[in-house]
Amino acid sequence: MQFFKYRWPASACALIGAAVLAVTPAMASYGAIMPRAGEVIAVTLARPVWPYDTGVLSESGIVMDLDSGAVLYGQRIHMQEAPASITKLLTALVVLENASLDERVVYSHDAVYNVEGGSGNKYSLDEGDELSVEDALYLLLLASSNQSANALAEHVAGSREGFVDMMNRKAKELGCEDSHFANPSGLNDETQLTSAYDMALIGKAAYSNEKLLEIGSTTSHKIGPTKNYPNGPTVKMEHKLLITEDETSPEFYPYAVAGKTGYTSIAGQTLVTYAVKEDRRLIAVTMKSTARTHYSDTIALLNFGFNQFKNVRIAENEKEMLSGNAPVDLGGELYEPSDLSIDENAVITLPVDAEFSDAERTVLTGSDMPEGASVGTAAYLRYAYDDRTIGGVFVNSESKAIAATAPEETETTVPPTVEETAENGGGISGKASELIGIVEEGMHAVGRTVRYFIRDVAEQADRLPRNLLYGLVGGLALCLVVLYFTVSSGLRARKAEKELEGRRERRKKRLKELGVTEEEFASMVDARWGEAAEARKAEEEVLAEVAAADAVNLLPENVEDLDGADTAEFPKVNPPAAAEEPAPEEMPKKPRSRRKPGKG
Repeated sequence: MQFFKYRWPASACALIGAAVLAVTPAMASYGAIMPRAGEVIAVTLARPVWPYDTGVLSESGIVMDLDSGAVLYGQRIHMQEAPASITKLLTALVVLENASLDERVVYSHDAVYNVEGGSGNKYSLDEGDELSVEDALYLLLLASSNQSANALAEHVAGSREGFVDMMNRKAKELGCEDSHFANPSGLNDETQLTSAYDMALIGKAAYSNEKLLEIGSTTSHKIGPTKNYPNGPTVKMEHKLLITEDETSPEFYPYAVAGKTGYTSIAGQTLVTYAVKEDRRLIAVTMKSTARTHYSDTIALLNFGFNQFKNVRIAENEKEMLSGNAPVDLGGELYEPSDLSIDENAVITLPVDAEFSDAERTVLTGSDMPEGASVGTAAYLRYAYDDRTIGGVFVNSESKAIAATAPEETETTVPPTVEETAENGGGISGKASELIGIVEEGMHAVGRTVRYFIRDVAEQADRLPRNLLYGLVGGLALCLVVLYFTVSSGLRARKAEKELEGRRERRKKRLKELGVTEEEFASMVDARWGEAAEARKAEEEVLAEVAAADAVNLLPENVEDLDGADTAEFPKVNPPAAAEEPAPEEMPKKPRSRRKPGKG
């Protein structure tokens, strides 16, 4: 069925409207002051490029902002390398999450003596020594004790193998994809591999643990007695950036807070360092340093991160979302700003000359959100800069949290009272009532959105240039005109279609009353109009012959001057009589009713 009988006029109007709308911005800006060439270039180059002016002599290195998770610089950050003793950061994290600090750890024969030859035994631990979990962790992180790594693993999981499974599960939980651990100490094993990026993730999680940070930042600690140290030895930190106090030393770095060293013949020098400067926290990792450049590389990475970047709080720059007047669209759902909240401490990391508006925001909802979302989480805001993720934050909805934790209503089989039935609209069923409620809610949502839109337009009207405002109003008016003509022509076409359909139905009804089928009627029409067409064709042929004869008679050589004047008498041609139009066949008469008089 053709809905638009006047589709060509409507299409023409639509094309004109589209053309006018396309040129409206240009018309609206006519007469505006154009920027100079220098200004255009300044706008184009307003967004600073991501700094990239450092490098490390170690095979791989990375510096990451601990608060935003942004990778500020990376060199071969996903190359798998042997980690050596920086493995012990993951070991300590797993221990702290699965044991109490005052539990007693007994050093078995296997823990003390089943280690790689030449790996040493600092502080001369022996089979049968018993220390608290806390003291064993100081030995693990400050003195890099392999015996303590083995003893803690056996204490927590019952065996080193079981503990290694826990380590690999934890690494996967932290997002490590380049790692596989085979022992808790970091001694040489061809299957024990990780990357600078994964170690940065492990360091980020480790130094977010308050107790691990406390232990890892201590320069010395006296532990309990052992067989070879009845008075208890004092354990000292080995990370030189944390203990060097000579400001002229190339290994001095005043902002270093915690860290872990590592070395094996296969891994070379490895280093993880946590540094804090003012309100910023960074993690630097270097791996496979074969020329003992791990300290200088770390200082270069940390200086680059502190000097070239800044952190900006998300909440302070998303005020329109949290305290604005318009509803907030998050993944297709509308929320009132007063219903939303985000972590006040969440930040993104930007180049020092960049602004918050330079970052690109992506709204993730549902299954697209990262791990960590709660029942009241409405969305996750992810920010990027030059295709680098620079931070993100969960957006929580109070109403969503309440709805998720509210007890479910139980169904009741008690029939409604008469009063309840009357209040619910008489005989309206439950499904119909629910449908009406949904429609009403949708209408309210549409009305609220339109109301907010009109209000925002009114608020912004004074800020718009007059010529632009007039252009927008003109374009909107033209759209309404096009819409009116399109809809009205469609309605007229629909009305004509209905009238034609009505005539067809009436004809069908009349033919049925006369006892004539539609096929018979069509044959009769064809016969009648076919004969009439033949008669018209014969008439047209005769008229054509007459016109031809007239043309011949008007030639100069066929004209006779009968009375000396320039006149001529032309032969008269009488056209044949027009063929009579055949009379239409008579319609069969309607049979008379056989009803007898007086019978109803």
